[in-house]
Amino acid sequence: MEHRNVTVDPRRIGRKCERAVVTAYQELREVGQPDMQAFGACTTLYRIHHPEASLSEARRLVSEWIDHHVVRRETGNTPGCDCD
Repeated sequence: MEHRNVTVDPRRIGRKCERAVVTAYQELREVGQPDMQAFGACTTLYRIHHPEASLSEARRLVSEWIDHHVVRRETGNTPGCDCD
């Protein structure tokens, strides 16, 4: 999965944790981290924001957010947590 040099403006993302995850993913990919390492780091980051989340829930949300914002470059709302 190649996502290098694909930058999304994170300011348009409403949830703080979602914005942090997408920003971290993009920055890790831009400095050459492989997709799965960036994904794993972002899953950990999500769980820091939401320690109550299971690993499978964190993986699902992170993958949905990366797919939505980075892969498909969509701008609508995404499923996720209830934080601001």
